[in-house]
Amino acid sequence: MSVRILALVGSLRAGSHNRQLAEAAVKLAPEGAEVVLFEGLADIPFYNEDIDVEGSAPAAATRLREAALAADGFLLFSPEYNGTIPAVLKNAIDWLSRPYGASAFGGKPVAVVGTAFGQYGGVWAQDETRKSVGIAGGKVLEDVKLAIPGSVTRFAETHPVDDAEVAAQLTEVIARVHGHADRTAAA
Repeated sequence: MSVRILALVGSLRAGSHNRQLAEAAVKLAPEGAEVVLFEGLADIPFYNEDIDVEGSAPAAATRLREAALAADGFLLFSPEYNGTIPAVLKNAIDWLSRPYGASAFGGKPVAVVGTAFGQYGGVWAQDETRKSVGIAGGKVLEDVKLAIPGSVTRFAETHPVDDAEVAAQLTEVIARVHGHADRTAAA
């Protein structure tokens, strides 16, 4: 049985380095693990309890919840926007946290990684993402971190999958999520 890890990317830009990092994760998934990149975060309306009604929630939000419920773990890719989490990623977390008491994260392992232009690689945004997803019901893997600084120059001519150091670090992150998901499923 393969462990399914759902990847959510907090950047909508076509050339996003975080999206490229997620694409690398799909390619680098070890045997027994499948990283699935969720498409469609841009289509999900901002969370509003008035439209989150059983049987008539927005289709895009329902697709996200179904993908999350089918996942054994999560890998969130967060750039840093003005020192914090991008709205699109926070919105996804908000939708997945509901309905109250039935979070799609449901105690499943979650790792937060990313890259940013600044010298710290987006650590503030990643910390905020960990906080939010933990409150939303995910089992945050606090010791599994990857913040890659200088994305604009580092990945100017190299895709993250072709950067040996990044590929090795990302492979380790995926293996850790995979291992935690295996243990959670066995429990």
